[in-house]
Amino acid sequence: MKSVIICDMEGVILNLNKGAEQMFGYSNLELVGKKRVSIFSPGEIVLQNVFGWLKQANKNGSYQTKTNFLKKDGTLFNAKITITPNFSNGKNNPQTGYCGITEVIDEKVKVPIKFTTKIIKFVAITRAGFTSASLFPVLIVASYFAGIGDNLFNPLSLILTLAGIFSLQLFSNLYNDFFDVKDGTDGLNDEYFNVGMNDPILEGAQLSGGSRAIELGLTTLKKTKYLANIMLICSLVSATVILLLSYLNTNSYQNAIYVSIIAVIGISLGYLYTAKPLKLSARKGLGELTIFLTFGPLLTLGTGFAISADTISLFSNEFYNLIFLGVPVGLLTTNILFINQFPDYKSDKLAGKNNLVVLFGKKSARWIYLIFLLLTYAFMFYYVDILNENISNFSLTLFYVFNSILIIIGLFIVFHIFKNYDNRSLVRSNINTIYYQMLFSILYIIILNPFYLN
Repeated sequence: MKSVIICDMEGVILNLNKGAEQMFGYSNLELVGKKRVSIFSPGEIVLQNVFGWLKQANKNGSYQTKTNFLKKDGTLFNAKITITPNFSNGKNNPQTGYCGITEVIDEKVKVPIKFTTKIIKFVAITRAGFTSASLFPVLIVASYFAGIGDNLFNPLSLILTLAGIFSLQLFSNLYNDFFDVKDGTDGLNDEYFNVGMNDPILEGAQLSGGSRAIELGLTTLKKTKYLANIMLICSLVSATVILLLSYLNTNSYQNAIYVSIIAVIGISLGYLYTAKPLKLSARKGLGELTIFLTFGPLLTLGTGFAISADTISLFSNEFYNLIFLGVPVGLLTTNILFINQFPDYKSDKLAGKNNLVVLFGKKSARWIYLIFLLLTYAFMFYYVDILNENISNFSLTLFYVFNSILIIIGLFIVFHIFKNYDNRSLVRSNINTIYYQMLFSILYIIILNPFYLN
């Protein structure tokens, strides 16, 4: 008996024979157009081997290996698989996917799992690869302090703040996965985006529909919740030391009190983003507002209080400047979330997750992405005079050059979104939106701390 399964470039099953149904225990209706071939393999094998196998198949025309597969009931069995790339009406036309021919074998097969795969597994479960969205705003504040004067922040406090924010985002990511799987939102999602081999840096990363780590068998609901609580404890330990350092640096409890308040707000918003009773991600724009605040003004303001060597008064110029610092990165991070809602539109709508894409529909929602982008640069040009007044050696020329280049790049992404908003080619815009926020943050840091002009 041979199993023959055909999938597209993202692994979505397009066709299978009766042998595949018998071998894996699924019916045609359960799989075609709904599931991906990754459900047939243990999660660690998917992470470690599958992309390598596909690359070998692309390079050599086919690839054969022995591995372990999973039946629907969880039974593990040994098999030989031959993978070949499929093309549209001949090899000179674009590749459309892969064909896998599988045979059960009697010999015992053990696929060794490397230590590096364990690390990749942790990254996949926690989505740690996307923490740049929360770490860059912290570095932006440090760069701002460095740009306006010497010794205005404590380097140890900065390191601890980065560690605390890193742990806090993982806490939020894990609980978001926990509740979306528990409530059935991710289970309804068959159209989520995975980077696949579309990008060499983000290869295999999940862009939408959660981490899929529980679905792949990399972890369980119980373990996800346990790890989330561990991350929360790590962030609280970092926060405790930060508060102590804040007092020692300023000889005042004032900054520490404000850090505590903002930390509580941040933890609450991160948890309630998908948790009942509020479930902010499902409440007509409150989810997008939450992302904007937690990855923007709240994060930069909290970082300022946490790392400052001086006491910062409420409603002072410094207070407002720290809030302003977070507005552009908050808007661009919101666009990362926003564009990732496009492939999840159908499942989010079925699950009653009324985000802005569900509320307005994908076609109209394209304009919201553009509005967030334009607001980013409208604010930057409003903010330029404040930066010019505060930053030593501030370069207006560099500011305008960087921001003009960024606007042009952003409009190219928008053009791609407007053209591909309702098809799988949109994944390129999802990837580029992540890189765009990172590029903006790096150039923002350079503008805020022009040490190279000294």
